Amino acid sequence: MSIMKQGVCLASMEGVEPGVALFRSLGDPARLAIVRRLAAGEARVSELTAELGLAQSTVSSHVSCLRDCGLVAGRMEGRRVFYSLARPELLDMLAAAEVLLAATGNAVALCPTYGTDAVVEATAGAR
Repeated sequence: MSIMKQGVCLASMEGVEPGVALFRSLGDPARLAIVRRLAAGEARVSELTAELGLAQSTVSSHVSCLRDCGLVAGRMEGRRVFYSLARPELLDMLAAAEVLLAATGNAVALCPTYGTDAVVEATAGAR
């Protein structure tokens, strides 16, 4: 996914699918929380479950998704699997997102389509 090519903005729908898939993989609150936790160091599913307060099946499903996306890797030690971020570039992207969020203030959180209130309403409506 190239945003700029030789200083020229590429205003086209062509080739955006991988970027859309990346942001969707990080768009779920549980998956983003898992990625943020793994940014601090490797962890097992049982540790993620305890730290994030989520069901084991939920954490396993989200870790599997992130692994399938190539964002998380597992390391076997005996019968235990320790998960970590597979790509250090993900840390750079998360740091850049934090800078962007700080620069925009509350604008993203207040967005009527994707902001905090919209996510809460969508989640409540799904029940």
